[in-house]
Amino acid sequence: MPTATVPKEMTAIAISEPGGPDVLVPTTLPVPSPGPGEVLIRVAAAGVNRPDVLQRMGKYPPPPGAPDTPGLEVSGTVAALGEGVDAALLGQRVCALIAGGGYAEYALAPAVQCLPVPESYDIIEAAALPETLFTVWTNLFERAYVTEGEAALIHGGTSGIGTMAIALCKLFGVTSIVTCGSDEKCAAALAWGADHAINYRTADYVEEVARITGGAGCNAVLDMVGGDYLPRNLKCLAPDGRHVSISVLGGPRAEIVIRDVMAKRLTITGSTLRPRPIAFKGLVAEELKRVVWPFVESGDLRPAMDQRFPLAEANKAHARMDAGEHFGKIVLVVE
Repeated sequence: MPTATVPKEMTAIAISEPGGPDVLVPTTLPVPSPGPGEVLIRVAAAGVNRPDVLQRMGKYPPPPGAPDTPGLEVSGTVAALGEGVDAALLGQRVCALIAGGGYAEYALAPAVQCLPVPESYDIIEAAALPETLFTVWTNLFERAYVTEGEAALIHGGTSGIGTMAIALCKLFGVTSIVTCGSDEKCAAALAWGADHAINYRTADYVEEVARITGGAGCNAVLDMVGGDYLPRNLKCLAPDGRHVSISVLGGPRAEIVIRDVMAKRLTITGSTLRPRPIAFKGLVAEELKRVVWPFVESGDLRPAMDQRFPLAEANKAHARMDAGEHFGKIVLVVE
């Protein structure tokens, strides 16, 4: 196992019991050893994501084999290699999508899920790329297959997912229509690059999408709300439109009119990323390297950054996410 100098123990964040942010507590754990096909990353930063919050609350347990420590994305330096991993990776700056364990000084990642961080790129910002980038790419650009010249409705426009979707739409010529919960958030989304922003508290977004598109409707919807948003979203879609569900924050059930789906030839789909096989995520990483990573290397794709917190203050980071006032990504920095 090729390795740099690695300690035997590390600081990590444990969930003492299901509950609010204060159940996140620093603890000491053994530094894990990489298995076949894995790398050990000396973590520089870890992204904070909504699934981490759900896991903290006891509503989203890690998949079998994943660490109990939360954290689905990290950036840092490869400190050790498991069997079968290219020796050239040792010492390289990477960011990675992982199934858990990111809130720690060291984390394991499948080598195929690592992406190279250019020397000119902020290593802390790089931690905010993988989870949203994999999610938006696989759902909006693969499952909903949006293409240049089309329009997409994106809920949660100022979230990590929303801001990444805006950025990718801008790079690939897709018109982005986002919903936000205040005029201030709408202004922030527009400043970030959204083409249109709708305050869903003061306007009917179905009517607004019709107005913006001249009655034609949008080609795709990326929805993290679920519940009664689904039938309303379908009204926003143009013929042959595609609806992708990635979360159900507003509820897991909805009632739709099947005739409307048939009449407009709509596609309703959705996915979860965390439990997908490593082989699938590796294929996504290869596609991202080929299609999206040139924009990272040039600096044209950067995540929207909210606040940075020390690893030991994970509880404060979660409190900020719970408050819903953040814009873009919250990250934990290992000092």
